[in-house]
Amino acid sequence: MGCLGTGSFQPIRRPLRFPRTGTEASRHSPLLPKCLAPRRIRAQVWDNGHGSSRCNRTGCVMPFAIERNDIAKVHADVLVNAANEQLAPGGGVCGALFEGAGYQQMLAACRAIGHTPTGSAAVTPGFDLPCRWVVHAVGPVWRGGAHGEEQLLRRSYRSMFTEVARLGASSVAFPLISAGIYGYPIRDALRIAREETAAFLDEHDDVRATLVVFTRDVIVQGGRHLADLRAYIDDTYVESSPHMRCRLAEMPHMDVPDAAAMDAMVALGQAPGVVCAGAPRNEDELADLLDHLDEPFSTTLLALIDARGLTDAQVYKRANISRQLFAKIRSNPAYKPTKPTAVALGMALELTYDELQDLLARAGLTLSRSSKFDVIVEFFIMRGDYSIFDVNEALFAFDQPLLGSA
Repeated sequence: MGCLGTGSFQPIRRPLRFPRTGTEASRHSPLLPKCLAPRRIRAQVWDNGHGSSRCNRTGCVMPFAIERNDIAKVHADVLVNAANEQLAPGGGVCGALFEGAGYQQMLAACRAIGHTPTGSAAVTPGFDLPCRWVVHAVGPVWRGGAHGEEQLLRRSYRSMFTEVARLGASSVAFPLISAGIYGYPIRDALRIAREETAAFLDEHDDVRATLVVFTRDVIVQGGRHLADLRAYIDDTYVESSPHMRCRLAEMPHMDVPDAAAMDAMVALGQAPGVVCAGAPRNEDELADLLDHLDEPFSTTLLALIDARGLTDAQVYKRANISRQLFAKIRSNPAYKPTKPTAVALGMALELTYDELQDLLARAGLTLSRSSKFDVIVEFFIMRGDYSIFDVNEALFAFDQPLLGSA
């Protein structure tokens, strides 16, 4: 029988310590086959025979991402199930993971574990899923908010991440725990997921965490500032193309994801004029210009980090880029970042709009009001909100690339 086959699982009980609270919650954990014992995994994402991930090197991916997908189809070392205390099969995320793993295999493994208290987590093999392990995290049922729901939900995430670290996983994909049939308000559930994920990644910068949602509406409902952002985008597009005002006034109200229709209208307008330097009159003048180039992106970035008294680790963590990618930028003065990476680093440094434009120019990039991505970035800078989590939730809601993406 293969290591991922159906074997017998003898449950064992061990206390799970929550470092931030000092409390313990008992949990059951199956005795995993030897080939599934915890080990350090750094350079691969387990695909279990179903194909590879988008990039199998940790330096190529963001530490935190949001993905719209069926979680049972996501490739990661660990997939997380939003479980009930009995670890019984259910609908939604739970049902999808049971079916993907092989219903009877997962059912037998969960029955061997038995009761798992709210706020705790247990581990089973991934079986036929594109992962090595499934962590079953038990979140609270929403009962109005006065029954310790937030503390229990935070403990669920901490238990989940404790298991991820114990297993030595390099990637984890998880749903928004308790936000489904358990009724936890989406905005609060997203806030807690954001805060607990940020705390975990601050201590484990070699792990990639992905929040998986089945529809973009989850982020639209739970994201911060999205109503104000939508109005800001509408106003910006109107200001860029005044002749469109009457047409916009006649348009029906658009939901956030439907705002893509606006992009097509903006394309009808004219791009803002750009004043270019005159062409050099002779070869000597050209040679002089080439001899006095501005400092490149990498050199300027490192100077800004030093000027602000920050460490490399502080910057790449705030920017949602991996340590490996930052090392490439540091070691290569000619490095040319993508716009999401360059903007992420500028946000990590809390640059003003003009300062960010200057940094981008050194990589041959710029922010423009003809781009929805750029307008969203401008919106958050003008508000003084430099949280990568907030910005990425907004970018995801409007179907734009996330900050930190390569």
